[in-house]
Amino acid sequence: MNIMKLYIKSILSLGVIITMAMTSCKKDNVSLENNFPDVPVTVTNKIGIFTAPAVSTSLSGGGAIKVILEIPASSGRTIKEITRVAAGTAYGSVQTTSGLYVTGPIAGTGTTSITFNTTLAEYTAKTGLAAPTAATAGTATSFLARNFYFMITLDNGQVIVPTYVRVYVDK
Repeated sequence: MNIMKLYIKSILSLGVIITMAMTSCKKDNVSLENNFPDVPVTVTNKIGIFTAPAVSTSLSGGGAIKVILEIPASSGRTIKEITRVAAGTAYGSVQTTSGLYVTGPIAGTGTTSITFNTTLAEYTAKTGLAAPTAATAGTATSFLARNFYFMITLDNGQVIVPTYVRVYVDK
């Protein structure tokens, strides 16, 4: 019987130790929520959302690329500038000061909207990547290989990095 009591005491002691160990651990407050900015940025000239907002250009139209970024008027803020523009495959490309698509800020006009303009020819020159050609444009894979990432500064100094923008190239 003594062996049985010893066995039960050992099991209970082990249970107490495990309970103490599990309840004494400090857990980090890790959130699995999206981190949306206080002031949302939309692409007003998007043609759709294909994993991200997409704008279009055409080879026959000269290859002009236009991205119109806008914040809600109800935010009480205006866009001071597009501080950085990058053409890349990850958000980190706009957070660095080297290798940017546009080297200086693009000034805003004191409104809730700002426009970024470029061309397919400029994209090819700056990225070293060829844009889709007349033979491939208009297919399901006619998106540029790199996405455009923007860093926007508002009139109060708040910096926002909105979702990237894809460019679809049509014939």
